[in-house]
Amino acid sequence: MQLAAVLAVVGLALLAGCSSGSSDGGGFTFVAPGGQTQITYPEAQRRPLAPVSGDSLLQAGQQVSSADFKGKVVVVNIWGSWCGPCRGEAPGLEQVATEAAPRGVQFLGVDVRDDRDAASDFVRSRAITYPSIFDPPGRSLLVLSGYPRNAVPSTIVLDRQHRVAAVFLTSVLASDLQPVVDRIAAEPAPAPA
Repeated sequence: MQLAAVLAVVGLALLAGCSSGSSDGGGFTFVAPGGQTQITYPEAQRRPLAPVSGDSLLQAGQQVSSADFKGKVVVVNIWGSWCGPCRGEAPGLEQVATEAAPRGVQFLGVDVRDDRDAASDFVRSRAITYPSIFDPPGRSLLVLSGYPRNAVPSTIVLDRQHRVAAVFLTSVLASDLQPVVDRIAAEPAPAPA
């Protein structure tokens, strides 16, 4: 009987921590419940993510940040030109980015563990139109408390208040990402402060 009670308490603690990402109402802290690779956060349990920012891949010396897209749904994709699954998902990401842009959705790539020339060639050869941060050491990802740094590719969907709404810890198909982006983009915009 005691074992069942302990397991119930542990289960509830895991659910509480995993569903909200943070118990103190503060910023986002990532937890993957049961090793899930696709996680969605109900609106009431979303937590804000500090801006993801860094040097622009194609415009060296210029900064790009998720904060540049205030009021937009932002889809952050972590990728590298060396990553086979990243090559596979790139056309679908571009398709969703293009189709969702008129509804206030902005994609932002974060290129990690890469060479600038190889990454630039990757973007140009695949006709990727959204900006990417060039971040070989992954410093821009430090705002993702608890996030697995080896999860490449992975995709994070922020709502219009830049709270984490969904996470994909694997390559993603357009058919899986599109409905998530559409649902989040259809949410009412927050009232002006």
